[in-house]
Amino acid sequence: MTEKTLLFVTGRLAEGSLRDVLQSIAPLAGFHFEITVPGIQVAALLHTGLLKRRLTVPDHIDQVIVPGWCQGDLAELESHFGRPFARGPKDLHDLPEYFGVGRRKAADLSRWSIEILAELNHAPLLSLDQILQQAAELRAAGADLIDVGAVPGQVCRHMGEIVRELRNAGHRVSIDSFEQTEVEAAVAAGAELILSCNQSNLEWVSRLGVEVVAVPETPQDADSLDRLAEQLTDRGCRFRLDPILEPIGMGFAASLERYMRTRRRHPETAMMMGVGNVSELTEVDSAGVNMLLAAICEELGIQSVLTTQVINWCRTAVSELAAARRLVHYALSAGTIPKNLDGSLTMLRDGRLRRTSQAALDQLAQSLTDPNYRIFAEQGQVHLMNSEGCWSGSSGFQVFEQALLAARRQRSQNSVSAEHAFYLGYELARAEVALLLGKQYVQDAPMNFGVAGQWGASSAVHNHQSDPGT
Repeated sequence: MTEKTLLFVTGRLAEGSLRDVLQSIAPLAGFHFEITVPGIQVAALLHTGLLKRRLTVPDHIDQVIVPGWCQGDLAELESHFGRPFARGPKDLHDLPEYFGVGRRKAADLSRWSIEILAELNHAPLLSLDQILQQAAELRAAGADLIDVGAVPGQVCRHMGEIVRELRNAGHRVSIDSFEQTEVEAAVAAGAELILSCNQSNLEWVSRLGVEVVAVPETPQDADSLDRLAEQLTDRGCRFRLDPILEPIGMGFAASLERYMRTRRRHPETAMMMGVGNVSELTEVDSAGVNMLLAAICEELGIQSVLTTQVINWCRTAVSELAAARRLVHYALSAGTIPKNLDGSLTMLRDGRLRRTSQAALDQLAQSLTDPNYRIFAEQGQVHLMNSEGCWSGSSGFQVFEQALLAARRQRSQNSVSAEHAFYLGYELARAEVALLLGKQYVQDAPMNFGVAGQWGASSAVHNHQSDPGT
């Protein structure tokens, strides 16, 4: 039997990803395929009116598959083109399930190209135990180098010991100081990178035999960075260039342009970006900031970033960058957008919510025959139900109070034990938080916050059963 030839319609941004998916499933599903892009970037903007004007369907095509987002009546397209049309899934990665040949293939996020330097801020003020503990946590979060940050204006006499202990614990180490005695001691103890080098320390730092981070005399003086690169090259000193990322309000956009300029002037030279100048100095949850900065680095070939975790909204910055570098590397390598690949950075809001309609909630409430409580966070309200009733409201306190009054009326004054009340309060609070943030709530199931971790549910299922003897 001759295999059908299907024409898949998509936007320009999704063309590469769609081709990859179809190449893997077409042999299994038994069809040939072709892809067409009707002059539009984003598939979600497709509609039947546009397709009638722009789409061309060759004679050998047996069926046309449009994205699930396509608006309008497909019967109009079938009448116009004389071919059967079908609406596929909204997410192209769900095509294997759509054609019945398996589940969506997980993206390979094992590779990355950006090295993460995580700074121990004011390390000399910490005890060795604190330094080793923080370094271990940073490495576990994804740091490749531990950057030992000195205290400006002070000279640490035990810098060598700090670096030596970190090296003995298996860490790669960089030293962040302009003090010659600190840097020399750190290098002698095993530091492999010096932050930073400019004209003030060029003569002695270039003789230490390790790589340096070259910075301009001032962020605006891009020519000084070019001169420094030439001088370091002449001295045979390995280096990476950092044009200096400036905070928002202090020349942020202009500093991004300098990174692009530096890459154009030095296309093969290693570069670094200190992302903490933006993530630490912008009062916003840092995951989105780190994702965008990682994307800029990936596109410009900037192979390393320096970050800190000092201010509270940056407390998971290293984990965020560790996830972001994998996402952006995959996106650029596969020629796709970093969407529906991994939920590690959708920390506050979930990417997808499985909704339960009000009709379904009403039907469930009417069918319950036991006193065990079920909890839902749907339709902008918290819902608590069992065989004795269904109570809804915007507040967990309000809902619990309603249920408690009903239980006392229908059963006894002591119908809910302290243990059971604690369980219900805990789960109702989780449901209310899920509504506030836009997260999926499932009773007795953990709530996922990406790289920040999980909020666990009750570990004892019996806690939400009705009390014995009631």
